Amino acid sequence: MNQHSQTPVPGTASPVARRDRIGITYGQKVFLYAAVPLVLAVLAISALVAYQAKALSDQEIEVLQRELIEAKQSELNNYMQLARNSINHIYGRAAPDDEEAKTRVTQILSAMLYGDDGFFFVYDYDGNNLVSPRQTYLIGKNWIDVTDRNGDAVVKTLIDRARKGGGYHRYVWPKPSTGEVADMYSYVIGLQDWRWAIGTGIFIDDVLAEVAQARAGTEARIRITFVWIAVITISALLLVFLSGLALNFRERRLADAKLKQLTQRIFDTQEEERSRVARELHDGISQILVGVRYALELTRRKLETGKPGAEDDLSKGRDGLQVAIAEVRRISRDLRPALLDDLGLGPALENLITEFGSRTGITTHFDTVVFRNRLEPDAKTALFRVAQEALTNVERHADATEVTVSIHGHRRGVTLRIADNGHGLPPAARQRAGSGLGLRNMQERVEHLDGTLRVTSGPSGTVVEARLPLKHLLAASDTDRSQKEPA
Repeated sequence: MNQHSQTPVPGTASPVARRDRIGITYGQKVFLYAAVPLVLAVLAISALVAYQAKALSDQEIEVLQRELIEAKQSELNNYMQLARNSINHIYGRAAPDDEEAKTRVTQILSAMLYGDDGFFFVYDYDGNNLVSPRQTYLIGKNWIDVTDRNGDAVVKTLIDRARKGGGYHRYVWPKPSTGEVADMYSYVIGLQDWRWAIGTGIFIDDVLAEVAQARAGTEARIRITFVWIAVITISALLLVFLSGLALNFRERRLADAKLKQLTQRIFDTQEEERSRVARELHDGISQILVGVRYALELTRRKLETGKPGAEDDLSKGRDGLQVAIAEVRRISRDLRPALLDDLGLGPALENLITEFGSRTGITTHFDTVVFRNRLEPDAKTALFRVAQEALTNVERHADATEVTVSIHGHRRGVTLRIADNGHGLPPAARQRAGSGLGLRNMQERVEHLDGTLRVTSGPSGTVVEARLPLKHLLAASDTDRSQKEPA
């Protein structure tokens, strides 16, 4: 009785499972399962948005900068065209050594000023400055080796561009209006007969400022986008959290209700089991022992009075004791069959169905295959109780004449099948069995081990099939006798 009462009840949680629930609740699991993918998705989307926005902004800024530089180049071309028109009538008629023509050209170029910092400059191919109206300290000196803060040989590069016919060059140069260095974009042409490099430049700090402003605007839009993503994410997480709280509250209420039902069913099961054992003891053993007692009393009296027949009464008492012993063994076997622990599930089922056939007169068939691996104790107990419950239902409700029990292992686990040729379970009877200790008890035992129970009932009979997964089969290394003993 104690062994039966300690069997884990299907649906109840083990101490490990209870500790797991203490560590993290169902609602917290739901929140994590919903929040973690959401956060990962948001992070991925944010990274993608940032990358795409950065690439798009860089592309737009590059296009803007290129367009602004092209505009500056066009402006420089216009200035240089104006300078050419101003000196062509002199340069075109002058000889290479015409100093007077050279002086007139330098005077014309020195007078051509525009804006706050616009001017024309002239260097000979040796690097000597000939014209620099806004920076006169450069005139008359050689600057072939001068470099800007980036290490660029400015004058040498400009002269090289002029020797090749002309071109653009970007470098850093002091602004005449402020004296501060800034990026400058110049265009030079060469007067090959005089070996002169004539050019003009435009400071592009306004271009850089416009580009920086555009970049700042793009970055501001990206930041605003991230703020909205964060707001949407927080709102979604808050919604998931509130949903998890509501679900957790609902699940707790349902769990409390199911726990109360389970507790009540455990009490009912214990009381019914006690009642059954009490009936067995009262209706069987108690009456047999009373008969033995009367036989012994009658034997004593006959021995005291010397009447004959004492030996016959003593034999009756002995036979009664043998019956009582057999009945005690039967009750003990019903509570927990020794064969199940000693020899395994196969012999225990065979003994169960043999006794069932002898007791009920129903023709029985038993089919089994010795497993390569042994079943776990919980699995053996569950399958034996399923067979026991199924045979009890057959005896009480099926009105069958034949029952077949088979059990075999396969690559997916183990299957127990009980089939009878009775009239089947009507819906009402099935509902009553499911609400008591019948089908519902079988189903809970099997589901507790992650198995499945299928009941098929019709006019030609009922089939109960229980399947347990492969994890309940012990590996050969787990026991030295796994190849010798049945399941």
